[in-house]
Amino acid sequence: MTLTPAVSAKPASAAMPPSMASASASALNQRSAQDAITSKKDRLARLKTRIAKPGEASFFFYEAHFQSDAVKILPGEYFVFDEDLLIMTTLGSCIAVCLWDRQAHVGGMNHFMLPDNGGSGADSGRYGGFAMELLINELLKMGANRMTLEAKVFGGGAVLQGMNSINVGERNTQFVMDYLKTERIPIVSKDVLDIYPRKVCFFPHSGKAMVKRLAPTNPETIVAQERAALQKPAVANTSSGSIELF
Repeated sequence: MTLTPAVSAKPASAAMPPSMASASASALNQRSAQDAITSKKDRLARLKTRIAKPGEASFFFYEAHFQSDAVKILPGEYFVFDEDLLIMTTLGSCIAVCLWDRQAHVGGMNHFMLPDNGGSGADSGRYGGFAMELLINELLKMGANRMTLEAKVFGGGAVLQGMNSINVGERNTQFVMDYLKTERIPIVSKDVLDIYPRKVCFFPHSGKAMVKRLAPTNPETIVAQERAALQKPAVANTSSGSIELF
């Protein structure tokens, strides 16, 4: 008798109907989107509960236009981060410097009001020399290297007729240009002087900076903010590309 080898039948693979495949992909996308939203909410919650260092900005919120977590820097404050959180501020005669390490992808911004303390002996982020040292030191702590830092500079506007006589904006601008030259930190872009108040936004991971020139007709709110900050008592501190218009 001749025996014929048994041939095992291969089960036919069941093809997923197109409607089921589409529904599965849609559910996966929705789940991913929901996870991303939850992650953003978690980050914003963490940021709001963190303990700020002396002079560090602490007003966190969700910025709807850019669809991003954001922190607002007031006069005399700074902020350094290694993710693309939106750092923003509004300037009159003050200066904001955005420093970015092009290799470590960490960056930060400060907001100072005067070049120096006028011999008062008070050190705070309101004065240029202290504000720049504070910003650079915090960047170095987060892994930046002085050799790969680059700067974007904003502000110094002559926003009030009465302030033109003492040239606050010009003094601030000249100070920061000289400081960065001495420290050998290249200025890759700037928007300074003129008569405009400015709104500045900076993403510290990518180094992207944006500036919006505001109408020069009603700068009183910005000037009042700067003057109020200048009159506050100094808080003791123990720690040592391209621009887009929007």
